[in-house]
Amino acid sequence: MGRMSQFFDLTTPAKRFRLVAVLEAITWLALLIAMFFKWVLGHEEAVAIPGMVHGIVFVVFVVVSLITAVQLRWGLKVTAWALVSSIPPFGTLVFEWWAQRNGHLAELSVDTTPQRVAA
Repeated sequence: MGRMSQFFDLTTPAKRFRLVAVLEAITWLALLIAMFFKWVLGHEEAVAIPGMVHGIVFVVFVVVSLITAVQLRWGLKVTAWALVSSIPPFGTLVFEWWAQRNGHLAELSVDTTPQRVAA
């Protein structure tokens, strides 16, 4: 399976969470670019569509985070960090990276690096 098709594999809670976390960050970027066009270049309408899309993805991220927390048995602290991560731009990427490395994203947290064999 190629890297891109692996990214769109939504068969597990961890994989669904990862996709939504990345989408939330992408829509944040689009909104930041739109805000530049609005506030610096004076295009008032620039934020309408990116703002709406980001708002929808934000709500989806919150819902998916809560569902994932239940399915993967996250504690209150991890769940709270997941929800807080949606507030700053790109925070969901930082949380996803942290959660993966700290064993909170099921099969995505499994160490896939090749093991050295002792001679």
